[in-house]
Amino acid sequence: MTEAAPMGVPPAGGRGSTARVVLVDDHRMFRTGVRAEIGRTEVTGIDVVGEADDVDSAVRVVAETRPDVVLLDVHLPGGGGVEVLRRSVGLMGEQGGVKFLALSVSDAAEDVIGVIRGGARGYVTKTITGTDLVNAVFRIADGDAVFSPRLAGFVLDAFAATDTPPVDEDLDRLTQREREVLRLIARGYAYKEIAKQLFISVKTVESHVSAVLRKLQLSNRHELTRWATARRLV
Repeated sequence: MTEAAPMGVPPAGGRGSTARVVLVDDHRMFRTGVRAEIGRTEVTGIDVVGEADDVDSAVRVVAETRPDVVLLDVHLPGGGGVEVLRRSVGLMGEQGGVKFLALSVSDAAEDVIGVIRGGARGYVTKTITGTDLVNAVFRIADGDAVFSPRLAGFVLDAFAATDTPPVDEDLDRLTQREREVLRLIARGYAYKEIAKQLFISVKTVESHVSAVLRKLQLSNRHELTRWATARRLV
């Protein structure tokens, strides 16, 4: 996150002056930074009650703590933020249920639309300041929708014409894990880096890349990167 000015008093909301928050991100240093930035309860009104770094731990922590808001990364080991939303749908439907705010480095239309269709109440990128993130958390807790500039347009466009998500037949051939590998390859990650981030072996990464190239009828990672960039998946 970019450096923010000192935070003032958090906005008043229907839930009172404190919002209970769970942080879900697979980068420990980022979670530590967010906690330090917004988790000073006496200043921000936000009480960080749990953290998670993959899908399984996120689902478990959210179920155990029942926070007001979950700050959810889109790309997580185990199936991504959409999988967390799918497995937590019962908690969202309850009276005063858990609300999800996507907090991601990605501003790809597919990612934004995917988590909103999954039940998230908003989507902000990691360039957001600490002050704005605090305000976003309280707005989400109070039932509002919050988006970083430009991202709201993706959602409006997606939902304006039809309730059926647009189908990309090429992309639809890929499994969720193959899509994760595709994005990371397109962002320039080496196989070893992808293996570490997704908690899989280098050999498994190679197998996924081969499958992606075969399904998309591409020859190499350079063509794959161009393909992903053209579809704004990077």
